[in-house]
Order: sequence, then C-alpha cells, then structure tokens
Amino acid sequence: MAAEEAAKEAVTAPPIDVVKEVGQLMEPGSAARLLDMGKELLIQYGPRILAAIAIFIIGKMIAKWLRRLVVRLMDKAEVDPMVTGFTASMVYIGLMVFVVMAALGQVGIQTTSFLAVLGAAGLAIGLALQGSLANFAAGFLLIIFRPFKVGDVIEAAGVTGKVDLIQIFTTTLKTPDNKTIIVPNAKLGNDNIINYSTQKTRRVDLVVGVSYDADLKETRAILQDIVDSDERVLRDPAPQIVVGELADSSVNFFVRVWVNSADYWDVYFDANETVKLRLDEAGIGIPYPQRDVHLYEHKTD
Repeated sequence: MAAEEAAKEAVTAPPIDVVKEVGQLMEPGSAARLLDMGKELLIQYGPRILAAIAIFIIGKMIAKWLRRLVVRLMDKAEVDPMVTGFTASMVYIGLMVFVVMAALGQVGIQTTSFLAVLGAAGLAIGLALQGSLANFAAGFLLIIFRPFKVGDVIEAAGVTGKVDLIQIFTTTLKTPDNKTIIVPNAKLGNDNIINYSTQKTRRVDLVVGVSYDADLKETRAILQDIVDSDERVLRDPAPQIVVGELADSSVNFFVRVWVNSADYWDVYFDANETVKLRLDEAGIGIPYPQRDVHLYEHKTD
C-alpha cells in the first residue's frame, strides 16, 4: 500500500519548473555560493590532483627508463630476444600498475579493493593456466640457462633429435628420419637432458665378441690395425683395446676410440662392418647364443 501511495503522489506531483530552477542558480547569492564551493574543492583537492598527475608523469618516465635499462642489460648478457622483450614488458606493466595505484591513493581513492580484485583475478588465471604457466616457466629457464641451443642434438623426455626451435612454451626437435617432435618445456625442465653437441669430441665404444678358442693376440692385432687405419680416429686420447669380459659364450673385447663429434656415427657404423669382414678373413668366429634341444622318447609299458 505504501508503494502505491508513493506512486500516486509521484504522478500527482507538480512538474519541475526548469526555468525557475535555473533562475535560482543564476541569482547572485547562489552563484557566490557555487563559487565558494568550487574554491573550497579546488583548495582541498587541487594539490592532491596536481600531486597525482606529477606522480603519474614521473612514474611513467621512471618505468620507461627502467624498461630500457633491462633491455640494455639483457642484450649485453646475450639473452634471447624473446625473453628480453617479455621481461621488459612485464617490468614496465608492473611499474605502471604501481604508479597508477599510487596516483589514485594520492587523490584519496581507496585502492585496497582494486588490489583484492587483481589478486583474485591473478589466482583464478593461475589455476586455469597451471600447465601453460609451468611450460612458460620451464621455457624461460631453458632460454636463460641455455642447456642446449638451436642445432644441438639432445636426448630428453624420451626422444632424441636436433633442436630446431626453442619457444617460450615448447621446443621443436627433428629426428634423424626427419620427423618433427614438439615437446612441452615442462617435460624438458623436469627430465635429464643429454646434449651430444656440447663437446667437440666423443668416444666410440664397441664390444667385439670372439669365440673362446680364438687367438686373442691375433684378434687384438686385427682390432689395432683397424683403429690405426682409420684417419678419423684421434690419437689423443689414445685408443683403448682390452679384454673386457669373459661372457657365457664369447670373449668380449672393448674397443674405445675418440673421434670428432661430427664423425661419431660414421666411425661407429664403419667400424662394425670392418671388424666383421676382417675377423671373417682371419677365420675368427663371432659366436652367438645357441640352444641345444634334446628329445627323449619315454616308453611306457
């Protein structure tokens, strides 16, 4: 009932005389009061507004200067341009948020609610993008610490290939059979990384098994001749040929030679083939596991 009576009163109320209201504002007394109110507001908030504007302008200048400083320092440290640009942008945005909050606080606006909203939004975004943020953090660390670079051959996250592209979220590898593998950086960051391209030289390890009735001195001489005949084998460190194991069905020679990293696979494949051919020529057998099956006839009465 009260609502209905209020509505009826609003309908029956006389219309506002706009001309009369404007005339009252134009009266000398009213104009003086408005002028006095304006002066009071200007005296009270003018210095605050000027201080807020000064804080914003000076803070923006400092933020730009710090952004340029970050770019200069990271370029001097030869950091990846992608990381440099991202870091500089984040520094500038963070400083500008702080400057805007300081300017608003100077005017008298309460910024606590803004900070609470930003914190809640950041928490929600972090939870929604947890996997992406993990990949981003790992990519950032990979680019900063550089455990590998583009062109290196690495083994990590269960795959082996040449690094083709390092991005902030993923790393692209190319396998020897020309497959493209895209690996999330979080997996690389949480796994062991074997970099085959870091060192200039690598050691080729061969295991050559010969039969127990073979002449070990002759076998060693053949293996030594194979090593000495290959110009790709480095002389320092010196090659090593030793009897490494008396296995179940063979005597195993360990052949260890050092080569340039680029020659590793060529030497490995060629050495295996040459060893087989030379041992066959010398009549030295390379045993392989065998199993004898004996059948017995059981007669029943």
